[in-house]
Amino acid sequence: MIRTRTTFIIGAGASAELSLPTNEDLLLKIGQCFDFARLGTETQTRDAVLLFQYLANLAAGIGKGEADVRRAADRLRTAAKLGRSIDSVLEQHDTDPMVVACGKLAIVHFLCQAEAKSILRLEARVEGDLPIQGSETWLYQLGQLVTSGVPRSRVESCLDEISIICFNYDRSIEHFLPHAMVMAFGMPLQEAQAIVSERLRIYHPYGTIGRLPWEAGEATDVEWGTELPRNIHNLAAGIRTAGEIMRDAEALKFMRGTVAAARRLVFLGFGFQPQNVEMLIDHGLGHDLEVLATAWGLSPVGMAATTRMLRSKCGIDGDENLIVSPQRANDLMRDYALLLES
Repeated sequence: MIRTRTTFIIGAGASAELSLPTNEDLLLKIGQCFDFARLGTETQTRDAVLLFQYLANLAAGIGKGEADVRRAADRLRTAAKLGRSIDSVLEQHDTDPMVVACGKLAIVHFLCQAEAKSILRLEARVEGDLPIQGSETWLYQLGQLVTSGVPRSRVESCLDEISIICFNYDRSIEHFLPHAMVMAFGMPLQEAQAIVSERLRIYHPYGTIGRLPWEAGEATDVEWGTELPRNIHNLAAGIRTAGEIMRDAEALKFMRGTVAAARRLVFLGFGFQPQNVEMLIDHGLGHDLEVLATAWGLSPVGMAATTRMLRSKCGIDGDENLIVSPQRANDLMRDYALLLES
C-alpha cells in the first residue's frame, strides 16, 4: 500500500499507453472529421457523417441551421492545423459557443470510440482476472501499489493516502481499480466498485465523457467502452474548457490544495502545458516535497527545461527530492515501486 500522502497527476501520455488518444491524435482526428465539404461524396467518413448528425440535432435545438454547423466545423478544422491540443483550440474560441459545442461533441465521440478499442476491456475474459492483457501497464502497477500488504479486513484503507488529478477525459482509472481489488482480495466486483466510488479521491479538470453507471453522482452516465452512446449531447455537457476551469474558484482551490497537501507528487504522461501547471500550482510549495515525473520522448533540452520548471514551481533546491526520468509511465511506476510504496 502507499504509505506517504501522494498525489498522482495524470496526462495524455499515460492514457496513450492504454491505446487511448494523445492530444495530437485527438486534435488530428477532430480536424479531419470536420471536413464536411466531403459529405455526400465517395470520400466522406463515418465519423464525419455521425458528427454532422449530432451537430445538426444540437443546432436545431438552439435555433441554428446547417450553415451555422458548417461554419463552426470549418473554423475548428482550420484552427486544429495550428493548435497544440483540442483544449487550447477550444479556449481560442471561447466567444463562439457553436465552435465550442462542436469540439465537445467530437471529444465525447472519439473518446467513447477509443475506450471501446483500448486494451482495457469492459470485463475480464476470466472471472476474477483483470480486464486488461498483461502486466506491462501503469494501471497494473498502480493496482499493485494500492493493494500490496493491505489486510482484507482493512481493504477500505488502501486508497487513504492517494489523490489523483487526471487531465484526461477517459475513465480508465475508475474502471480498472475495482477489478484490481477483486483480484487482490477475492471480493465481489460490486463491493470493490462501492469502495472506489466512495473512497477514491479523483478529479478531472477538463471533465470526462460521463460517469460510470456504478459511480456516485448525478452526472450523465455511460458504460465503459460504449462506442456510440445514445445520450451523447448530455455527455458533452460534462466536458470543460480551460477558461471554464480557471473561472471556477472552487475547482482551482481544490486542485491546488490537493497538490499542496501532498508529500509526494507523481507526474505520469503529463505534458506540463503552462495553463495546466497554473491550475495545479499558484506559488512555490517547498515542504520537503518529493517529485517523480516521466519525460518520455523529450530531448535533453526538453528534459532540462522540465527539471528547471519543476524546481521553480515546487520549491525544490537539491537533487535528492526530484526525479525526472525519460521513461514511460509503466516503467517509472515499476522501477520506483518500493519508493512509491514507502
